[in-house]
Amino acid sequence: MLGNSFQAVLSHPVLSMGVVLLLTLPSLTILSLNGARVFEFDNTGHATDPQVVALLEGERLIPPAPLPPEVFTTQEVEISRPDLAHASRNWQQLDIEFTQRLLIVFRLMEERHGYRMALIEGYRSPERQAKLFEQGSHVTKAKANMSYHQYGLAADSAFLRDGKIVISERDPWAMRGYELYGQIAEQLGLTWGGRWQLRDLGHVELRRQNVLGQVVR
Repeated sequence: MLGNSFQAVLSHPVLSMGVVLLLTLPSLTILSLNGARVFEFDNTGHATDPQVVALLEGERLIPPAPLPPEVFTTQEVEISRPDLAHASRNWQQLDIEFTQRLLIVFRLMEERHGYRMALIEGYRSPERQAKLFEQGSHVTKAKANMSYHQYGLAADSAFLRDGKIVISERDPWAMRGYELYGQIAEQLGLTWGGRWQLRDLGHVELRRQNVLGQVVR
């Protein structure tokens, strides 16, 4: 009885195609999901790029020496980020794991692509976040304690060229750098602001559950 039914299905082209799709769809779905992965990370959160793995498992990288304050107050910087002079660039206020991943991004950007990176803002107090929020959604959509900056898990970075900070999105060299920066950051499991609706090309963060909303001082 079952054999006759199966042969009847096979003799009908449309039904046969439906059976094939039904049998192969689960496998195709799994393959497509694996192919669409944004990060080169497996489910355990470990990188698969050999160089990235070696850097993550190697000795701790040391943050670079602080840049002179005047490089953050040039005309270009003031136009792009008028509030940057008051931002914190103290690496010691950042989460240790996040710091290491960001330093690896900096290192790979320079070694692979020749871009020297600079931290322009790391930790951000709830008070500063609230002031930025008051400036409007074109600046930030995050209220106080709702940004990973408040927990030392986010940073804004830019490029250092000829001793000057380069932030402008009108600079083709910088735009290419942001693209590479986002790619490498995502390989390290970081979230890149360049994919957001309100693009923040220099922003990366290390997301953790149950962090946002906690009151920090």
